[in-house]
Amino acid sequence: MEVPSAPSAVIAQALTRIQPTSTLAGTAAATRQSELTKPPGSLGRLEDLATRIAAIRDEARPHLEQRLIVVAAGDHGVTSQGVSAYPTEVTGQMVANFLAGGAAINVLADHAGARVRVVDAGVATDTGAHPALEALRLGAGTADISVGPAMSRDLAERALAFGITLVDDERTARGLDLVGCGEMGIGNTTSAATIVAAVTGRAVATVTGRGTGIDDAMHTRKIEAIETALRVNAPAPRDGVELLSKVGGFEIGVLAGIYLGAASRRVPAVVDGLISGAAALIAVSIAPQTGDYLIASHRSPEPGHTATLEWLGLDPLLELDLRLGEGSGAALGMTLCVAATRLLDEMATFGDAGVADSDVVVEPEG
Repeated sequence: MEVPSAPSAVIAQALTRIQPTSTLAGTAAATRQSELTKPPGSLGRLEDLATRIAAIRDEARPHLEQRLIVVAAGDHGVTSQGVSAYPTEVTGQMVANFLAGGAAINVLADHAGARVRVVDAGVATDTGAHPALEALRLGAGTADISVGPAMSRDLAERALAFGITLVDDERTARGLDLVGCGEMGIGNTTSAATIVAAVTGRAVATVTGRGTGIDDAMHTRKIEAIETALRVNAPAPRDGVELLSKVGGFEIGVLAGIYLGAASRRVPAVVDGLISGAAALIAVSIAPQTGDYLIASHRSPEPGHTATLEWLGLDPLLELDLRLGEGSGAALGMTLCVAATRLLDEMATFGDAGVADSDVVVEPEG
């Protein structure tokens, strides 16, 4: 896929296409829910989920046939501050694993009936040539955010525009009804926690977790690095492009672009964990209405993820203590999206089944 030559124009065009979700389609879906052969509300949050997807898609009975998970990879210069238990080489090694089909996301995406696209947004090591790899490569990792900006504003815009263009490319080539976001990048929980602290205004220590399992000393260094990054860069929390350029990551920018692109094309976007959640904060800071198109798949044990979900006003579908990333939670969440919309579309109504509403007796549970 070609890198957009005029990224600011790509972003601006996408923003003009983001419209409110459809009240008419949502109401029609809710009406149908009340007519299906079940006691009202008996399918719980699956009913709300299907109704919300109907409003997003502007279809009273949406079909989510074409599903995609984007895994964006990038490294972070802040790892030089000793904030991660793993070396940067692991990012490139995991990209190779994604391409070989051996990672958790490959298994879970197959389970969800979703194709996977892997993006080298800015991996520190050479990921080589592979027909299934999107080699954006904005740099060999970002700069150290505890010293200065992660990237230039131009690079931030290029990352966003690439994500937007990827959505359009998928829609044109194969069709796209549902997208999930995943990532890989050593040091990216540090960048993500910095974004969360900047946007939500919460104390750094309360939104900074242990990522891949760092010890107490590394955790302290991580908090200090984030506090320094916020002081040195002073990112504007409501200017998403500036926020991305000052304390973000190349892969975070691509995912934020995916969210913007999805919202501009009425495609529901399933958010994974902390890092993809931070990308959602970037996207919503750029275009607030994007939040209406987001679905939270799960709640990570990372404290910054809970802060992110609360700020976005999203209620996660699952709580499984997942903290892998890669889009693993998003893939599982996508299966529930598909189940919810199939129930809405394929169940018989009382009229279809020849069952009167009054014949349905609601038995108390227990």
